[in-house]
Amino acid sequence: MKPYSSRLAMKLGLLFPILLFLTITAAEGKERPGFDPEARFHPVYAEHGMVVSESVYATRAGLEVLREGGNAVDAAVTAGFTMAVTYPRAGSLGGGGFMLIYLPGTKEAAAIDYREKAPGAARSSMYLNEKGEANGEKSLHHIIAAGVPGTVAGLALALDKYGTITLERALRPAIDLAENGFPADEELIRSLSRVKERMKVSPDSMKIFFKDGGESYAAGEPLIQKDLARTLRQIAESGPDAFYKGAVSEKITGFMKEKGGLITKEDLASYEAIVRKPVRGNYRGYDIYSMPPPSSGGVLLIEMLNMLERFPLGAYGHNSARTIHVMAECMKLAYADRSMYLGDPDFVDVPVSRLISKEYARGLSAGIDPERATPSDMMPPGGKAPREGGNTTHFSVIDKWGNAVSNTYTLNFNYGTGLTVPGTGVLLNNEMDDFSITPGVPNAYGLTGGEYNALAPGKRMLSSMTPTIVLRDGKPFLITGSVGGSLIISTVLQVLTNVIDFGMNVAEATFAVRVHHQWLPDELLTERGLSADTVKLLSDMGYSVVTGDTMGSAQSIVKIGDYIYGATDPRRPGGLAEGY
Repeated sequence: MKPYSSRLAMKLGLLFPILLFLTITAAEGKERPGFDPEARFHPVYAEHGMVVSESVYATRAGLEVLREGGNAVDAAVTAGFTMAVTYPRAGSLGGGGFMLIYLPGTKEAAAIDYREKAPGAARSSMYLNEKGEANGEKSLHHIIAAGVPGTVAGLALALDKYGTITLERALRPAIDLAENGFPADEELIRSLSRVKERMKVSPDSMKIFFKDGGESYAAGEPLIQKDLARTLRQIAESGPDAFYKGAVSEKITGFMKEKGGLITKEDLASYEAIVRKPVRGNYRGYDIYSMPPPSSGGVLLIEMLNMLERFPLGAYGHNSARTIHVMAECMKLAYADRSMYLGDPDFVDVPVSRLISKEYARGLSAGIDPERATPSDMMPPGGKAPREGGNTTHFSVIDKWGNAVSNTYTLNFNYGTGLTVPGTGVLLNNEMDDFSITPGVPNAYGLTGGEYNALAPGKRMLSSMTPTIVLRDGKPFLITGSVGGSLIISTVLQVLTNVIDFGMNVAEATFAVRVHHQWLPDELLTERGLSADTVKLLSDMGYSVVTGDTMGSAQSIVKIGDYIYGATDPRRPGGLAEGY
């Protein structure tokens, strides 16, 4: 009997811990290193390749490419374009993001930066009211909130440089699903209901995502996106130039002129995705690769891991008050640095090597009081920080050669601005809010930004996206990333420490209760499920503990020997981990 990957049958309740079990079928007579039959949560299992994403359709489209002999980059690009159709709340041609690639055959690690950029006409004064205060309506919901999109350029660059299939093949599933539709599920319908009022200013958004008269789709009814299918076909035929210099560009810039937007033909034609060098660290013998600036994710992740390395977390116990205290203090110190030192490296000199050095971390961690929380106002930068769009999406891929891809991309808010460019099916992002419109003042997610992330024409806004690949003995061991704005970095940190420090399998590491502290506001956020005793101990240590919503949605893969294990996060229903 052959092993097969079973779907995550998930039903997320309002309370943690999650009462959820995954089923898998084992190969007779085979031992699978890393699989504990007594574990409470079981990961999906495969031997050759795996795709984990928040969209069933994207996972299966990418997996089909792997089955055909394509590599991990081929599958990732296919999944990315597919999610632009099937996961419109975050996966869109009108957004941007980051892709991390590791190729064990050549030991090459690459970080593809396709983050959105500020249009040439952008000025911070455009987002201020008459009192000089930040106007969230303008930086979030107005057409001037849109940055120059990077998704098409980034995915096309990844495929051209590291892939093996044609762009037409990568786009085929997306075109089919846009042209012929796919059944709307409950999660999609719920997410649309939350943005319906905002979308009413966009006739094209209403026409695509709602029925005549503004009626919502029912579960199982097909969502068809003919305009988006046409846009995708043009990209398949003419490459990314169709989007940045051709017919799609004409529609985008025409809409901008009509509605007072900022993006011009020159902005689109000059946009380029960039291959950057990943940030690299080491934690307890594991090599960590993650995203460099303009993402803050990789720098903060490695900075926190360097601090945590001097503490025996395994001995403290998972989610004990002592472990959470140490993690929270490290989070505060790192997020404090975020506000002062992180920004677009093409515009400012980001001190990456210092921030991720072991020596710097030793100095910071030495100041952690083992018994008491340090108030955030006593942690100035060098010890200060910015909350960012939570409606991001992540997917992870590994192929039979061990090539690995970790990709996170976004529109910022759910469905971005909610505005669709007429005739294209393309939703516009609202990423301009991720700049420090007024340095020192929190953005929509509570993150306080500094001068390094001040808005400038052509600049890429700071991000928290943290696509990460962990190596053991030179080979991919953990591939992970998450959604959640400022929560992304702490989510990835906890998935990683859950596996390395606490010996959890990838499903246990994904499902475990999470905590978060981002320096400002001075609050320790926790998910439900943390014991009352632990909460009391943390409060006694000086923390303002706030128990509330779920945090992040990690999509992760662990490879142990010849065996691959994957898990999709139940915090957002509808995802799929599947391999072959």
